[in-house]
Parts: sequence; structure tokens; C-alpha cells
Amino acid sequence: MKKWIIGAPDPAAVSTLQKGSDLSELCCAVLASQGCTSLEQASDRIGCRELSDPSLICDMQTAAEAILQAVESGKRICIYVDYDCDGVMATVILYSFLYETGADVTWRIPERAEGYGLNLQAVEEMHQDGVQLVVTVDNGISAIPEAKRMQELGMELVITDHHQPGDELPCALAVVDAHRTDNFSPFRLYCGAGIALLLVAAMNDGDVAMALEQFGDLAAVATIADIVSLTGENRYLVQIGLEYLQNTERPGLRALREVSGLSGKALTAGNVAFGIAPRINAAGRLASPRLAVELMLAEDPQQAQQLAEQINQLNTNRKTEGERILFHVREQIAQTPQLIHERVLVLSGEDWNAGIIGIAAARLQEKYGKPCFIISVKDGVGHGSARSFGEFSVFGCLTYCADLLEKYGGHPAAGGFTIKAEQIPAFRQRVAAYAAENHPQMPVMELRSACVLKRHLLVPEQISSLAQLEPFGTDNPEPLFAAENARITEIRPVSGGAHTKLTVTVDGVSCDAMLFRTDPQAAGLRVGDVVHLMAHVSVNSWMGKESITLNVQDFRTSGISQTRILSAMAAYDTYRRGEMLPASYYAAIAPSREECIAVYQAVPVKGIRIDRLTLAVYPKQINYCKMRICLDIFAELGLIAIEEGESYARRLPAKQTDLHQSEILKTVSSLAKEGIQHG
Repeated sequence: MKKWIIGAPDPAAVSTLQKGSDLSELCCAVLASQGCTSLEQASDRIGCRELSDPSLICDMQTAAEAILQAVESGKRICIYVDYDCDGVMATVILYSFLYETGADVTWRIPERAEGYGLNLQAVEEMHQDGVQLVVTVDNGISAIPEAKRMQELGMELVITDHHQPGDELPCALAVVDAHRTDNFSPFRLYCGAGIALLLVAAMNDGDVAMALEQFGDLAAVATIADIVSLTGENRYLVQIGLEYLQNTERPGLRALREVSGLSGKALTAGNVAFGIAPRINAAGRLASPRLAVELMLAEDPQQAQQLAEQINQLNTNRKTEGERILFHVREQIAQTPQLIHERVLVLSGEDWNAGIIGIAAARLQEKYGKPCFIISVKDGVGHGSARSFGEFSVFGCLTYCADLLEKYGGHPAAGGFTIKAEQIPAFRQRVAAYAAENHPQMPVMELRSACVLKRHLLVPEQISSLAQLEPFGTDNPEPLFAAENARITEIRPVSGGAHTKLTVTVDGVSCDAMLFRTDPQAAGLRVGDVVHLMAHVSVNSWMGKESITLNVQDFRTSGISQTRILSAMAAYDTYRRGEMLPASYYAAIAPSREECIAVYQAVPVKGIRIDRLTLAVYPKQINYCKMRICLDIFAELGLIAIEEGESYARRLPAKQTDLHQSEILKTVSSLAKEGIQHG
């Protein structure tokens, strides 16, 4: 269960924004809920209308002059980039520009197995190839030893990067990184391809408009894919870039749009993020990132189509491989359910694709609401990827475990590491220790709404106006809204029951509400139920008639206490870890015979998601922890099956059983009596 935070923007701030702009009331409510309480703050977030002078970025002009000097003198130049979508697009931007100027230029993109960034072997090979100037994009800020070796070999180096620099900068002709402490440019949050685009402008007398016209489509895709902040100049870059992308003549992008199912559709940051970017990344994850670069550089439409279809197949394989990893994870959890009650999930498997485990970690984190570390083991070496949220820091945890790791890196929300296979059990224990020491109460995943949808906001004009806030992405998310006390008037299965479509009445307004990946039976809802919804909103047009559609991200029945349920969920995890709860808790979680029967009867033969069962038994004053203990009791007695990673419960054929034969019930009842006596 996620923690809901219902936004209540200051009416005065909403009024100030609305009076001073052409934004709708709903847009102003969204901005105010995100902390924009003045016109100046709103303008900083969504008002940018140009990119700043690239020469304002530290060392940018020096880098431009050094590269142009190398072109003029005929030096062999190599562009060295990263293997993700950002790196691919940056390669194409810089290579295409230099090639058109007549430079002796090549490019090198490492395979994922080589690891991120420059390495000494690559330096030696570039030197043997006659490279005299290396220009890094999307990497290089930490390449201290590699830069030193280049200097020894007589090679020149220009670094352009967007990652945080350390205390020491590499020795280079120029180090272009807007995050340098001595950089005072007005915007710092570009991705690698964004820096490459500005470098192109700097090499062409600062002509940003030309750079955007030639490469804005590529830079927009990279900015979206790299999950950098979509505010300020990045927001403008993506807005303009999407316009160029919509009408691009680049054969590679046109072919990629076709295989992604986006031909003829309006392009948004969302469908680029989920349609185009994953396919580009799939090349580097399952084959070679060179395929993606070659696709973007292709001039022949037929060649571009062939490459796009190959990459599309790789993306399909990526999905299949991801499902294979999740299948093995489910098997592990079925064999050892205790795993999901730890504060942090740490899972490992043989020969899982190291390029996919990050995606798997993100999906498991979303499913279980806990930080997740996934390790792929091959030939005795584990490559790991981690995802987190809230105050739990992946980088802090990896640092705590540093003596067990071969290498590691990352930031609070994500990281990667290498570990010897024999150290994985110790690593799992160390991660648990770090979590227990630093987070006795683990963070809870949150859903934050901009505001509550009232009748006067549930009109097509207001909902359609949200397009003024696009493109949506990091730091400018598609807004969520709370719909309170929505009465269900109709429930319909969609796509054979794969999804559920509700008709609900919200503050007197009838809306459709879509529950994707939820079948009607598992939803546990009935016509007449009153529910609260967290949803994205859109306007649907059919035969000239407009209606409001809610894309539901979470829902719950009215009248429940979020605080009580979250507390009971944490207590159940503590109980399952074998840790002692406060003595007084046991009286509250030890079920009576009547409560056990009530839980049993609430579980249908066809089964029910346990989170929905929680809401079904809540009116009976049965808290989550007590309900889960009831399920455990019946599972122990063979009357209920708990499946799908303890997310689903199904009633088994009835048999004559004495409830008091349950060892679980005996234990918690005994602890409850002791707690009462001590109390």
C-alpha cells in the first residue's frame, strides 16, 4: 500500500498565478502544489523560451576552439561516448557535425561489458588507431588515470560531461561540465546530448537556432531518455525537439517511429520515453549500442528500416528476458517468502542479463514497495543494480558494504556494483544491517496528488488545459489528482478481463475510470461502492462528444485510516522477520476464532489480491497485521493458498480442521497473553 499525500494548494497562490498568466485554474493549482507560488517561480519552471549562450558554460569556448583547431590541422578525432540512449544521440550529433565540416573523425562507443566511461585499454587502442584528439561526451569527468595516460602518449583530450565532478578534474584541454563548482551558467541540468548540441552551437559562432534545427530531434529524445530535469532550458529543448521530431526527415528516427507504432501520432515526452528510448537502449543491453548509432546515422531508408526492425526485435527480447528474470524471482520468493519481508529486497540469480536487471529492480520495487538490489552471477562474479526511493540511499548502502564489493557507484535513487559470488550472502546480511541501523522505520512509497478534483474542475476545458504544462518528466511529472467519494455505477471488463473500466460519479460528474492490468474479480469492487481514486486525467472525444477519463493509479474504499494500515503493514513485516514487537502489540494482532472465520469467508475460491482483501475486512475492525496472520493460519492448515509473492490469496477445498491445531495461532495467542499480563 502506498502512502497518499493529498495536495491542497494555497488558494491565494493559485489566484496570483491565474491573474498574472493565461494559465487555467487547474494548471495554476498544479504549479502551486509543486511549490510555485509566484509568477517568477512558475516562469522558471515552464516559462523558458530559449537556450542560453553556450559560451557561458565553463570551458565551452575553449573546447570549441580546440576541436576546430584539430579539424583545421587535420588531426584524427575520436568521439568517445556512453552506451545508453543519451550517448548514442550525443555521438550522432557531434559526429555528424564534424563529418560535415570535413574533419577526420571517428567514434567509439563501448560495449556494456567494458563498463561505463573511458578505460586504459580503449586509450591504447585509440592511440594505435592514430587518434590525436579524444572528445568525450556523457562521460570523462572521473577519467583521471586515463587522462594522464593520454598525456603520456601525446594525445589531446576534451571532456564534455554532465555528471557530478569529483575534487580533482582530469588533465585536459577543456573540461566542459555545467556541474563544476566554478561554472556560473544560468542552467546546469543538461544531459550529455544537450551538452553536445550546445558544443555544436559554440563551434558555429554560438548559433543555437541552427543546432536545434539540425539536432533538436536527437537531443530531445536523449533528454527524455536520460531522466534529467524537464524544467527550464531542458523543457524548452524538449518542446522544440519534439516539434522537429514530429516532422523529422532522419531515416533512422522515421523507421524507429514506425516500428514503435508512433507513425502518424502526436509525439509526447511520454510516448518517446516508452516507445523510442527503450528500443535504442535495447541495442546496448542485448547486443551492441553500435546498432543504434548506425541506425541514427543511416541515410538509406531501406537500411534504416532493416536496422530499426532488428532493434525492435532486441526490444522484444529485452521484454522476454525481463519476464524470465521476474519468473525466477517469483520462484525464489515462493521457496523463501521471508525474502519479501526484509527491509530491503536482495535477490540474485545465475546468468541473468546484466543489462536488464536494473529494469527488473525497478519493477520489483514498485510491486513490493521496498528498495531492491538485483545481482546477476556469471563465472563467479556478480553484477548488481539497485533502485530505491525516499530517504534510503543506494549509494550510502553500497558505501557501507564497500569492503565486500569489487567496485560500485551511483546516487541515492540508483546504483551499480560488482561483487564476487561468494560474498553475496554476507552482502545480503550487510544490507539488512545498514537498513536496520539507519531506517528502523523504512520509507513508504508515496503517491502525491496536486489537488482534489471538484465539480468545476471536471470539465473538458480545464482538463485539456493541462497540455500547457507539458512536456512531463523528471521535476515536472504528469500531475496526479485525487477523486474523493467516487460512487461506482458500472463495472465492465476490458480486453477479456485484462483491464477494468468503471463508470463513476465524482462530485456529481460522471466519468470513466480505467484500472489497467486489473481484472474486475481481483479488483474486489461492486456497483454502489464509494471509493477514493488517485488518477491522471484526460479528455476523450467520441463522435463529437467529449468526456473525462480517469487513468487510475491506485484506489481504496472510503472510510479507512491510511496511518493505521501502514503501521499494521510495518508490524507484520517485523513479525515475519522474527523481530519482537512491543508487548502491547500482540493483543492487537492475535485473532479470535470469529475474526479468523471472517477473513476466511472474505477470500473467494477464485482468489483475491491481498491488498484488496485488506480493504474488504477493514470495516470489521480487522487490521492488516491480524488479517495476514489469519491467512498464515489457514495456509498452515491447508485451507488457503497464498500465491504470487504473497500478493494473492485463494480459498482451497474445505476440510474438517481444528483451528486450534495451528502453531501460529498458539504462538501469537501466547504472546498476547504475556503482553496483557506485563501491561
